[in-house]
Parts: sequence; structure tokens; C-alpha cells
Amino acid sequence: MRVGVPRETKDHESRVGLTPAGARELVAHGHEVLVQAGAGRRIGMPDEQYTAAGARIVPEAAGLFAEADLVVKVKELQPNERGWLRAGQVLFTYLHLASDRAQTEALLASGATAIAYETVTGPGGTLPLLAPMSEVAGRMAVHVGASLLEAPHGGRGILLGGVPGVEPAQVVVLGAGTAGRNAVQMAVGLGAHVTVLNRGLQRLRELDALHGNRITTRSSNAQAVEEAVLAADLVIGAVLEAGARAPRMVDRRTVARMRPGAVVVDIAIDQGGCFETSRATSHSAPSYVDEGVLHYCVTNMPGAVARTSTLALTQATLPYVLKLADLGWERAIAADPHLRAGLNVRDGQITCRPVAEALGYPVSSL
Repeated sequence: MRVGVPRETKDHESRVGLTPAGARELVAHGHEVLVQAGAGRRIGMPDEQYTAAGARIVPEAAGLFAEADLVVKVKELQPNERGWLRAGQVLFTYLHLASDRAQTEALLASGATAIAYETVTGPGGTLPLLAPMSEVAGRMAVHVGASLLEAPHGGRGILLGGVPGVEPAQVVVLGAGTAGRNAVQMAVGLGAHVTVLNRGLQRLRELDALHGNRITTRSSNAQAVEEAVLAADLVIGAVLEAGARAPRMVDRRTVARMRPGAVVVDIAIDQGGCFETSRATSHSAPSYVDEGVLHYCVTNMPGAVARTSTLALTQATLPYVLKLADLGWERAIAADPHLRAGLNVRDGQITCRPVAEALGYPVSSL
């Protein structure tokens, strides 16, 4: 199989869908690997490393898409890339279709098969290909929030951990999944006062056992969320429903009542965001003020630490790339129900129920 790895074109996106080590594994399995020139250059993975691994360098993305049977990316197709997909081709990347009607329509029109990292499942309902980037985003959210709380950035002028005699910042984390747990870990480590809210009590029990009285855990309901958010200096939105649009946790009225200069970091923005005031931003213009509150809603947060993110992501995705290449997508998903859950689009139809329900499409059975 010809496996193509294009250079990412989203704003300030330097991650790459396959490392030179991954290319070497695919070549060892008898596959041809095509890498767009410069795909990994910005993170210390130059073309020469891919060539040494047995890959072939292709100058332009259009030519790569034209040749590849399986396209492995990091981020969703950008508008300029959508016309290059064709029937019979397989796309394997993050898609986040529930909040992206335009991309969904392009995928349906192409006739290609689209498998989304974020809906591939693991044992016990885990999301093994979403988890690495959720870990990165959760940890980054605290650093980003701490920076925005500084007065020169428009924040309240608060040091996250405080100093002796001065109380630390109040950090609220909505959601105790992978991103939320990592945000809690970082905020606790920096000395903030942390409150985490989650619907499932088991996750709260696990965090309580880990952090004890260094955090406050609360069962998530409308009143608890409102009370916590209004008392917060920094709120991190980390709620997730796999494949679906993120649930709206905080309405505009509540945001307007938050402390002036407070900060919101919406990790869930890829799936539409969990604050009514959230709107997608980029690394070029990452934050804005709405209702007197700073919002950070970058849709590719881990792209800011692209080398770390690439290594973390590709060690998780490579086994699935090998399976798709070795078996072909149909045999691969027939053999692996967890990979089958990642199938979002095939033959012009949506096969992922949460995506179909979010966008008002019928769902096609497998």
C-alpha cells in the first residue's frame, strides 16, 4: 500500500502524522511511504531522516494525495485539501466532524473512507488515540491560563500559586477525563486551589485518592458548575462526549457574572466548546475578551509543542496505521471492533452515530 504523509497546513501546526521511525516500520512491512517535502522539518525531522528510513519525498501535497492509498495526517482536512480526496482513498486523522459541517460535506462528496483518531476506542471505553493529545492539552491549559492571568495579558494579575500570606488562584476544571486529570495535576503542582467537577463519581474518587485534600471534588450539576465558575480565576473546560458535540456547560449569562479579568481555556473547542461564549481561535490570535473574561480557544493547542505532541501521538497511532496498511481498511475494521468505532464516513454516508445526530444526517450501519 502507498501511505502518504502530507505537511500540515493549519495555522502554526508543525506536527506530522508519521515519524521517520514509523516510516521505517511501514517500509519493513513492504509498504511504500510518501512524505511531502518539509513535513517534519520544523520539529527536527528533516527529509533526510525519512529518506534514510526508506520513504520517498514528494514535493507537493496534491501529488501526494493523487498517489496515496492511505493518507495519514494529524489535523482535519483544511479547505484547500478537501478537493484532493477521491473515492477508494482512506483518510486517517483527527476529524472532529460533529462541529464541522463543511468538512463533513466534503468528505461525503469525495466518496473516500474517513477514520477518525478521536472515536477509535480501547478496552473499557477508553480513547487511546485521543488520550495523548488530551494529556498535552490538559497540561498546556494550566500554563496558558497562568500566563493569561498576568496583568500585561489582560488578566486579573494573579500568580497561580500565590506566595506566603497571599492566597493562590482559584482554578476550576470542568471534566475529569484525560485532559481534566492532567490539568488538575499541573494546577496542583503549581500550588493553585483546584476544584474539579465531573458527572461520574468514580473519576472523582480516583482524583481524591490521588490528591487528597489538595483539591476539592464536586459532582457536576448546573448549580455546582455556576457556583464554582463564579468563584474562579481560571476555568478549564475539559468535557467530552466521544464523537459528539461538546455539551454546553456554561452559558453567557454566567460568563458575564465571572470575575473581571478571569480566564477561560476551552480544551473542548475542537468539538464546539463547552462555554456559550467560546469561538475557535488560532495560535496567531489565540485569545479574545468576551463579557470581560479572557478566552483561549485554540483548536490545535498541542501544535504549540509539536515535537512532544508528534512523538506522543505517533507512538499511539502507528499500530493502527500498520493494521490498515497490512490488511486494508475493510479487513482491518472487521478484525478490530475498536478500530471499527473510528470509521466516520464511507461511500458518501456517515457511519458514526454521534456525528450523524449532531449534524442531522441519517446514520449508515456497517
